[in-house]
Amino acid sequence: MSSLVKVIVPCYGYADVLPGCVASVLAQEGVEVRVLIVDDCSPDETPAVAQRLAAADGRVEQRRHERNEGLIATANEGLRWAADGDYVVLISADDLLVPGALRRAVEVMERRPGVGMVYGHAPYFERDRPPPRVASRWRGTKVWGGAEWIRLRCRAGHNCISSPEVVVRASVQTAVGGYDPACRHASDLNMWLRIAAVADVAYVRGAAQALYRVHAESMLRSMLASGDGAVTDLRERRTAFERFFATAGADLPNGVELRETARRELARQALWQASRATDRGDRDAPVEAFVAFALETCQDARRLREWRGLCLRRAIGAGRSRWFPPFLATGALHRLNSHLGRLRWRFGGV
Repeated sequence: MSSLVKVIVPCYGYADVLPGCVASVLAQEGVEVRVLIVDDCSPDETPAVAQRLAAADGRVEQRRHERNEGLIATANEGLRWAADGDYVVLISADDLLVPGALRRAVEVMERRPGVGMVYGHAPYFERDRPPPRVASRWRGTKVWGGAEWIRLRCRAGHNCISSPEVVVRASVQTAVGGYDPACRHASDLNMWLRIAAVADVAYVRGAAQALYRVHAESMLRSMLASGDGAVTDLRERRTAFERFFATAGADLPNGVELRETARRELARQALWQASRATDRGDRDAPVEAFVAFALETCQDARRLREWRGLCLRRAIGAGRSRWFPPFLATGALHRLNSHLGRLRWRFGGV
């Protein structure tokens, strides 16, 4: 018998792309799949589309909420449905699985019982463009102990997973429970940390595992498009870490140190964004909000080099500091580090 992978597809207003998502799941080879479409009271044709998909293939089920319950409640409903499977996937209706993704992830976990979560690269693509051609050659697997993966996330301060590329062992998912309602935009980051607290984490190298669709209505774009979107993003990530260390991460031997590492990194990122806005002379940027976030997040924020850099920029003057030679070098180094970080994410998963 093939392993049973139960795939949850929350859907709100994605009637036009839902069939493609479901088709990408049903086409997976080497595993047995079941799909649950949960329509969160969509205002479009999603109910009719979901019914047609369920009628056309017995592996597909569909449910519809009488009122909108939100993504976290919808996802948790799906997780309860998936508990009797071997593995579970949560994929938004506007994303796609890549051929072979489930077989690769399941093979890793079948060979390594200690691995509770497998992910891979998930290239982004725009809604009004066709999905890109992606790498399909599996070039090996990187496995981290859960504690090490948590340490890397705290050092980086951000999420390295988009979401549709993740396959979780169902027993591990049951052990850690559902998504935390206190975490909104970063509930997935909180979930990955909780899984890593009880299991190892693996990354599929080379072959893409999913495709992540980006558009104006997506959670990522809608949040960052708001006036204080970058500050909101920082706050959401802070909540994800804080909730983790208040619950599942509380028992980690070095939990206190890791929490401070995450706080310090988030404060550094806030101060750097404040510095770059000062260099540009951007009067609309929420510079004071960045500074306030840093001070309330890290008690040693004033000892960070980013704090000293921001103070010097303010002394030189907004808009003029960008031409200060040391800051030109700092900006170039930061761009280089960002580029290297994207390469590490693309090829190494972190």
